[in-house]
Amino acid sequence: MCLIKVVLLVLKRLKTGCQWRELVVKEYFDEGEACWQSIYYYFNKWSKDGSFKRVWINLLQSNKNLIDLSTAQLDGSHTPAKRGGGSVGYQGRKSCKTSNSLILSDNNGLPLCVGEPQNGEHNDLFDINRIFKQMLELLESAEVSLEGVFLNADPGFDSEGFKKECRGEGIELNVKANQRNTKKDTMEYTYFDERLYKENRYKVEQSNAWMDAFKGTIIRYEKLTRNWWSMLWLCITAIFMRKIKV
Repeated sequence: MCLIKVVLLVLKRLKTGCQWRELVVKEYFDEGEACWQSIYYYFNKWSKDGSFKRVWINLLQSNKNLIDLSTAQLDGSHTPAKRGGGSVGYQGRKSCKTSNSLILSDNNGLPLCVGEPQNGEHNDLFDINRIFKQMLELLESAEVSLEGVFLNADPGFDSEGFKKECRGEGIELNVKANQRNTKKDTMEYTYFDERLYKENRYKVEQSNAWMDAFKGTIIRYEKLTRNWWSMLWLCITAIFMRKIKV
């Protein structure tokens, strides 16, 4: 079986958001040569062994010159999960079950890393130190460091614990104060640059818009957490590939 054609069909599933069983396999394979179950078998296999994540790391490592770390952006994204599954929980603001994933992007809105999906009932700060450290380790595998970088984040990330984590990693967290925070001294330890925040926060929304162009990421149908995470890795890989001039 031609694995390149299998990858193209997986990408088609990601781009169109169609069900696996609705993939038009006959456009790529002769009659009886493959079926939609075959395509899903390889997708599930590559998700299980971490192939999609490794492809992303190798791609980023080989093209570090294309990223702009004059600032970086961090945001959380809730995705409706229609079939339930792992890392799924009810989110009141969405009035449905969702999965929440952190997205880290560069100064141009180019996604650099996607955090491990979490249950939707949790906010962005749930288990943030572990997840963020995991994201930094993935970037370090691609020889990309955020040390000394200004990291913009919305009020949902206004937490002393997260600020200390960033300081420990040498990252300048530029987070806007959360008015709901009951601790009066929350902002005493962190300098906040209002202008930098306003001029760059829209860029993470650009990241979300680019990802939403892949319909398979708008609604989650994958039940396994690892498969859903693989879809997100494949999505940011496809976005990054557009930046590479062959």
